[in-house]
Amino acid sequence: NLSDMINQSEAEERWDLAGIGYVLRAWGWLKLTDLHGDIIVTEAFLPNQYKFPFTPQDSVFMEIFRLLNKGIEDLQRTDGNVNAAYIATGDKLFGGNTTRWLKYAYGLKAEAFNQFSNKGALYYPDSVIAYVDKSFASSADDALFVYQNVDAQQGNTMNFWSVERRFLCAGDEYRQTNFVVGLMNGTQYPGAVDPRMTRMLSKDSTGAYHGIDPWVTGGANTFVPAERPWNLWGTQTGTGCPATGTLGKYLFDKSVKFPIMTYFQLQFIKAEAALRKGDQGTARQAYLNGIAAHIDFVNARNAEIGNPNFPQITGVEKTAFLNDPSIAPGTVTLSHIMGQKFIAQWMWAFAETWMDQRRYHYTDMDPVSGTQVFRGFTLPPPDKYDPDNNQKPVQRIRPRYNSDYVWNRDELLKIGGLALDYHTVPMWITQP
Repeated sequence: NLSDMINQSEAEERWDLAGIGYVLRAWGWLKLTDLHGDIIVTEAFLPNQYKFPFTPQDSVFMEIFRLLNKGIEDLQRTDGNVNAAYIATGDKLFGGNTTRWLKYAYGLKAEAFNQFSNKGALYYPDSVIAYVDKSFASSADDALFVYQNVDAQQGNTMNFWSVERRFLCAGDEYRQTNFVVGLMNGTQYPGAVDPRMTRMLSKDSTGAYHGIDPWVTGGANTFVPAERPWNLWGTQTGTGCPATGTLGKYLFDKSVKFPIMTYFQLQFIKAEAALRKGDQGTARQAYLNGIAAHIDFVNARNAEIGNPNFPQITGVEKTAFLNDPSIAPGTVTLSHIMGQKFIAQWMWAFAETWMDQRRYHYTDMDPVSGTQVFRGFTLPPPDKYDPDNNQKPVQRIRPRYNSDYVWNRDELLKIGGLALDYHTVPMWITQP
């Protein structure tokens, strides 16, 4: 569909629509390679072909940058049949506003460039910072998707996390983790109880906050009944979904605008790049910008839902948290930036979050703070891994068994994809 859109737009000199197409294709390749590593790109759209070679990840990134540069070039054109009203009819993200699409494209460049943090001379923190500065200037620029909410239960036009979609209902496994609770309850940032915790996470029947470890069989049922974490809508214990129409919280409701890319996310990216560059002042300010903007984001999403059980974070709470020495010391470290970025991206920016964790090899130490970069994160015990993992954590998602493993085995063999532990092999982008 994007190929047709780009080709037709170029034939009609609709450069704005063509530019959007290039940016969307770059976004698709970026997310796909972040999940899989080597992917099918160079021959992906050739007709009458049944076997497709995998493109090495370094070449995939070069194609992503080429597409983004082409998209930016087209979005800046004013000749031909550029027409905001024309593209607005189908643009559900920015309503035909090419300025916002340009900012989104620069945000994608910042995100992609920052993923080169382990690549030595190929990592350019100044470029990451420059692209962030050309991207979202405030939360008003956020890329937020508005669901139509026109279908009944299981409808594809409703938020995946809503009660109506019913995807978080089965069993007691779908609960917040100990890791995210520890980042917010004052454990990992000593004494700093995050005001977002009571608006994002779910309590138990005693009013306390607990999490589960994903590898523990039984999930919330391993707790005594009073201390079982409530479901992610924050309404009850036990299995099953609340009734359709029950109000949720944060991102767990059909009413919320769902984030695709945000100002606060980009500020954390800028903070990491600045810290790696050695610019503590820029890093600290971007880091604080990110926290402050995410607090506002939490308030905005809960305001859209209107659940009285999850009131707004007050200005007093926000100011106190931003001034807490555990959160905002004079010198911020990687473990501050990446921990707060994890909180801000919780339950939406999955590919970027997983990339962050793999870039820091899950449990890398922060040499300045003396803690892990991701404070409190633990890998499963050896006996909890699948036997094919050989006690190693996952580094990529395997191709689908009913596709490449059926008709593209020769190409999989060339990249080592037939090895039982292929999914534990680090990707090019995360290696030195």
